[in-house]
Amino acid sequence: MNESMRINKYLSACGFCSRREADRLLEEGRVTVDGGIAGTGDRVCAGQDVRVDGTIVRNSEERIVIAFHKPEGVVCTSSKKDKNNIIDYLNFDKRIYPVGRLDKDSTGLILLTNDGELTDRILRGRNGHEKEYVVRVNKPMKNEIVRAMEQGVPILGTMTRPCRIELLNSHTLRMVLTQGLNRQIRRMCEYFGYRVVTLKRVRIMNIELGSLPKGKWRTVTEEELRELEKSLKGQKFYNERIGTDQETD
Repeated sequence: MNESMRINKYLSACGFCSRREADRLLEEGRVTVDGGIAGTGDRVCAGQDVRVDGTIVRNSEERIVIAFHKPEGVVCTSSKKDKNNIIDYLNFDKRIYPVGRLDKDSTGLILLTNDGELTDRILRGRNGHEKEYVVRVNKPMKNEIVRAMEQGVPILGTMTRPCRIELLNSHTLRMVLTQGLNRQIRRMCEYFGYRVVTLKRVRIMNIELGSLPKGKWRTVTEEELRELEKSLKGQKFYNERIGTDQETD
């Protein structure tokens, strides 16, 4: 790293956390540069001593991306202060963190990685990356409700983006969304008087849950990563090293 870069991007590029998580750590005063508390807009150069909670942060050479079948009750957070957090559940031998969230009561596919740049690119809402879910509701679903949900539902002060929904049987839907509002699917169903009984995520972009058993994980394959890179509209991450600043959401 010959040029300076923002401290949040440095932490992300080192594989310590995502930029959003880095911003939170900075706001809490937990990041230091050369012994002084770092601010959100600070920049760092090669050779500077960057630490989080006293632990030095250096660039990680090994990139890790795994797919995990999250069971009910596991909380998708990297904070070990939260009971039943996903990090303690996995007990992985290297530092990784979840890419986004999946509700505590929901199951299915979630990615975990030490690549902060990959995390940020996947989570950028404006890119409209697909996530697929199988949802069971508490009473027979009507076709007219499915069509209405596909067009958009007013929740959380906004209208959801159009989505694709397939009625698998009287109580079960396959839903493909391109956004991730807080408890979005549950709120969409509640708007029409339905309650979600089970919610399972089966795909994130090109990466599928498949037959991975609940509570187990697997390494995302090289082929899957190459396809993921193509889907991220040329935003290179696979062999990326620390470079110039780029703004994110």
